[in-house]
Amino acid sequence: MQRPTHRQVNILLIVASVFIVVLSGIALRNWYLKRTTKASPSVSSLNPPAPSPTVSLNPLQIEAIKARSYPGSALTIEQNLGNQGGYTNQIVSYLSDGLKIYALMSTPNGNAPNGGWPVIILNHGYINPAEYRTNDGSYGGLTATLARSGFVIIKPDYRGHGQSQGTPEGGHFSPVYTYDDLNLIATIKQTALFNPARIGTLGHSLGAHTSLRVAVVSADIKATVYLSGVVGSIEDILYNWPRSPMPSDLPASVQTTREQLLSQYGTPKTNPEFWNSVSAIQYVANITGKTQINQSENDSTVPKLFSDHLNAALLAANKPVEYYTYPGDDHQFRTNATLAYQRILSFYRANL
Repeated sequence: MQRPTHRQVNILLIVASVFIVVLSGIALRNWYLKRTTKASPSVSSLNPPAPSPTVSLNPLQIEAIKARSYPGSALTIEQNLGNQGGYTNQIVSYLSDGLKIYALMSTPNGNAPNGGWPVIILNHGYINPAEYRTNDGSYGGLTATLARSGFVIIKPDYRGHGQSQGTPEGGHFSPVYTYDDLNLIATIKQTALFNPARIGTLGHSLGAHTSLRVAVVSADIKATVYLSGVVGSIEDILYNWPRSPMPSDLPASVQTTREQLLSQYGTPKTNPEFWNSVSAIQYVANITGKTQINQSENDSTVPKLFSDHLNAALLAANKPVEYYTYPGDDHQFRTNATLAYQRILSFYRANL
């Protein structure tokens, strides 16, 4: 075998030396990392990832309404209005955000059933707050039908209406009427006269808008009826309401609030994410109770399109819904009142 030359030996020695230096460096590095790991906090704790910025919700957003606290209060009888023939009317009050809110309560005559009376919160439609009166006779026929059949009906005045304290802020671009309903629900659950497992809502026109918000944030609602309701999205309210009464709604601050929101967040066309987040119809998957929709086909106040959209949204979310339309009728169901009342009563009997 040929012996390696002197030059080859030198090359091998150089390669071996480099290899030894590399190995020594690696060993030294590993020793250093091991030592510093024991003595120091981890890298991640020294440099934690920056927290994601906290998103500040607008009070009008459904998630913001849901996140609030609604403690309710004791229910106080303010005035007895006497027997109405099968039921008794009283003016009552409760607290909502520290404000004294009045309501008309219609209670069936006789003893409450085991567990307490089932209760229906009746959310009235738009009435000029300055002209509103608690016992003005509105919804008298519907109230009589339900109260004589064993349901307590409570019609809250909303803040700023009648004697209720606070400022009327409107039902579409402010959440405060929803607050009043949610505090009323908490009050009902604290009142021994009522069954806390049998609470429903009934909303007409603007009141249906409030009822829909309540239905998507409160699991306490077992049954909801909408009558010619403003139950579409905010986009519907702004763009698909040919004869909208909003320009003449009072107080004027309601108009100011709407314009401020549009200035801050843009329109539903330019910022659909925000306006979807304030539209209860986008949250119908949260509804835990049953739904009935009643809509006059020739309603000249609230378009049938709103009810069509709510019905479609409920069906898409696989939620149970009854949808009845009434040809040739008006916003108040004057022509088909008897039929509508019968359907509403049957619905509550079956689901509340």
